[in-house]
Amino acid sequence: MYFKKVESFIAKLGYSVSYQNQKEGIFCIDGEDDGIKNLIIGVAPPILIIEQYLFTLKSDDKEILKSLLIKNRDIIHGAFVLDEEGKKVIFRYTLQIENLDMNEFEGALNSLGLLLSEYYEQIIEFSKK
Repeated sequence: MYFKKVESFIAKLGYSVSYQNQKEGIFCIDGEDDGIKNLIIGVAPPILIIEQYLFTLKSDDKEILKSLLIKNRDIIHGAFVLDEEGKKVIFRYTLQIENLDMNEFEGALNSLGLLLSEYYEQIIEFSKK
């Protein structure tokens, strides 16, 4: 039920689906106009998880990590997170799925698009260090 609902939201917003697995509750979508590439959407009731890989840390640069934490405060929805190994920087957003509507879903993706458009120069610089 939730998987189909999310699938319809993705289609209505015009994102392309490069991978989906209903059994695992996973979508991988692209929206080149928004800078979204290989965005993972996980349908895991009671939540929906949205994750966008951004870059891999080449070192434990405290200034990069500090900058990401400071920027987290400015992000209205979602946050920068690290993977389990502490190397990959990911944008992560979680939503309650039970009453999820189209506006809320679109807002989550717009939040990521806005972040990428505002912060892309710093992200590129961080990925080089």
